[in-house]
Amino acid sequence: MGIFGKLKLWLADTGKQLAIAIFIVMLLRSSIVEPYKIPSGSMIPTLFIGDHIFVNKFAYGFKVPFTEIFLDNPIYVTHETVPARGDVIVFKYPKNPSINYIKRVVGLPGDSVGIHDKVLYINNKPIQITDLKNDKMAEGIESDDDRKVLSLHQEDLLGIPHPVLYNMNSLLGSDYGPVEVPQGKIFVMGDNRDRSSDSRIWGFVPLENIKGKAMFIWLNFVLSMDDDGFKFGQHLERFGTMIR
Repeated sequence: MGIFGKLKLWLADTGKQLAIAIFIVMLLRSSIVEPYKIPSGSMIPTLFIGDHIFVNKFAYGFKVPFTEIFLDNPIYVTHETVPARGDVIVFKYPKNPSINYIKRVVGLPGDSVGIHDKVLYINNKPIQITDLKNDKMAEGIESDDDRKVLSLHQEDLLGIPHPVLYNMNSLLGSDYGPVEVPQGKIFVMGDNRDRSSDSRIWGFVPLENIKGKAMFIWLNFVLSMDDDGFKFGQHLERFGTMIR
């Protein structure tokens, strides 16, 4: 066999192996695990801008591969389950399903959710917050101006403790609702409570819009540009951090 024949066989074999590899990657992304990059500060202090996370795609039921891509609603092999209160989830933005959002589940189907004087109420029970001192979490605050007005707290979401940021000096977000979460939908909020576009603004998230549960941070880096050129920043200590 001549050199061109060997080259043809090598290209055919390489193309086949590459096609198999691409199919496996697409299968994993469709039904098992998917990477996601945090583009905004709405989930600070839990997630920083530049965090790269893995999302568990079968946390709430195993989907038939590729149905999430080609159909409006995915088809489940197993029973679709409702997320737990406190879960951090990635979902298709209800107003534009081509965009992915990440928020924390606050209200479940049938819950009453309201806010009064910046205190969150679930089923008429006030959710307790306490001051939290954690310099590592505070590093995620975006600007010096925000550092002056935002305060770090721990919120006990009916037994699910997690960090939140509030601007206690602002009247923004002081009062909301109460509203009842319809069946088949959930109520979500960002942990950066005064810097988040969430269910308080655009409404509930249908269960079929949920893509999966955020698992852990596998990388953190931010590439930005100012008058001095490009700048590269990272938080090495965040690698491997579980998302709770």
